[in-house]
Amino acid sequence: MTAAASPDRRAVLYRMVLPGHVCPYGLKAKDLLERRGFAVDDRPLTTREATDAFKAEHDVRTTPQTFIAGERVGGYDDLRRHLGQRVAAPGETSYRPVAVVFAMTALMALAASQAAFGTPLTLRAGEWFVAFSMCVLALLKLQDVETFSTMFLNYDLLARRWVRYGYVYPYAEGLAGVLMAAHVADWLSIPLALVIGGIGAVSVVKAVYIDRRSLKCACVGGATRVPLGFVSLTENLMMVAMAGWMALR
Repeated sequence: MTAAASPDRRAVLYRMVLPGHVCPYGLKAKDLLERRGFAVDDRPLTTREATDAFKAEHDVRTTPQTFIAGERVGGYDDLRRHLGQRVAAPGETSYRPVAVVFAMTALMALAASQAAFGTPLTLRAGEWFVAFSMCVLALLKLQDVETFSTMFLNYDLLARRWVRYGYVYPYAEGLAGVLMAAHVADWLSIPLALVIGGIGAVSVVKAVYIDRRSLKCACVGGATRVPLGFVSLTENLMMVAMAGWMALR
């Protein structure tokens, strides 16, 4: 601690630093405190015995634990709340995963257009945006097909009739995206995108806007908290629109 720091700007941090494990939340807590201008008295718990003794003494279940001005603030999430930072509630939904995907694929499409044509703003960039989005969304689903297919069964009409469709879908989406990005085998990519996009759009409309069900979307994989709704509908309509555009072109 620095002598110049006032008592309310001093923090004592107890965090686990074992030979085989350094608690990541302890590092985050230390970094957050330092960025907020606290003088941190860092007190690593370097053995399992020391960690267990600390928990028993302070009647806590986890580390790290932060003390500010002599009062225990709590763990990392408690520290964030104490410093006015937002902490997501358990099970809270978020559109961030999909927004990040679309932002990155848009930048990829613009970069590819710049490399190929000397300008980022081309019709091909628009096509690549949709195709790249399909590929990345398929990749996220393919990380854990089992979990994706389980969540997919909550709302997809075809998957409910033919369970194996939940396993086929991400491969079909990825294949259609790759073929569309390369502008090859239109005879396969166009009907493929029309079928899976069309069925997906109808399924989302029925589940969300007709049946009024509150579900999580499997569009970026089965372990995310994205709410089912316009995002998943957008994914499917993009595929349908891309297929229609390529068919007319």
